[in-house]
Amino acid sequence: AQAARTIAERGVQLVGTAHGNTLENLMMNPTLADLIGGIQTVTLGDEEAKRRGTQKSILERMSPPTFGIVVEIQDWDKVAIHPDVSEAVDAILRGQPTATETRWLDKAGEVRVEREMPITSTQKTIRGKRLARENNLHKLYLFGINRGRLEQIVKERRLSLDIVNNLSDANLFITSKSYYRRRPQKVRDAEAANLPIYVLKSNTPPQIRQLLNTIYPTESTSKADSLRLALSEAEEAVSKVKTGQEAVELSPQSAYIRRLQHLIAKRNELSSQSTGKDSNRRVRIYKEGTKV
Repeated sequence: AQAARTIAERGVQLVGTAHGNTLENLMMNPTLADLIGGIQTVTLGDEEAKRRGTQKSILERMSPPTFGIVVEIQDWDKVAIHPDVSEAVDAILRGQPTATETRWLDKAGEVRVEREMPITSTQKTIRGKRLARENNLHKLYLFGINRGRLEQIVKERRLSLDIVNNLSDANLFITSKSYYRRRPQKVRDAEAANLPIYVLKSNTPPQIRQLLNTIYPTESTSKADSLRLALSEAEEAVSKVKTGQEAVELSPQSAYIRRLQHLIAKRNELSSQSTGKDSNRRVRIYKEGTKV
């Protein structure tokens, strides 16, 4: 990503491919995010935060994107186009719908074009993340996942989901990282059907719980709210360390959120490190030279 940015800054026009189904996938990937401008945390003043109606710590695009246009390959003969990556990324970070152009070949071989303009709504409609929440019942197709272990955790948490045996009946495809890398026929079939795919790093209870936390967020706290709370916690930790506290250990978070918390510490000239394992991995912020 860094090499591509360097080449683009020299005025060379680039065409490239990246792993991911949607623009949001690139934004959530710490390595590839630089291709669409990078994501950073910004601390607003009290008046600006009040004017925007947001937390003081928000996410913003760091710089101009390396690529001005993003094309999502949705099917063999269908693509979705984001004609202005800067505007699309900014809109997604603010929780707003984006303008998308969809092109496909009809039966006569003609190219058809449909433009989806943003619709003002209080409901977030980021494509690919709704996962059939309309009826609040997820139909999962498991591939390489321990079904008994999943059902046991679901039972413990008193959740409601349906594990189906036919790919055509599913609205979410679940597999492990090792299976996804080999890209067997079932994975290719799911992608061809434009079915959302959730990849577990490993077939362990912590990873399964993280999956359930993703598709069944708590009613009181949405994913965006959780992110804001995590960033606010990091800001508060920075203030405590600067005022004399030796170190502050934050709540366990995902790898992406931990990366943002590390950036907050670095921006404030403090040291940080991740400790713990699996779902208990968290960030510790401290002054350089402090024993950790």
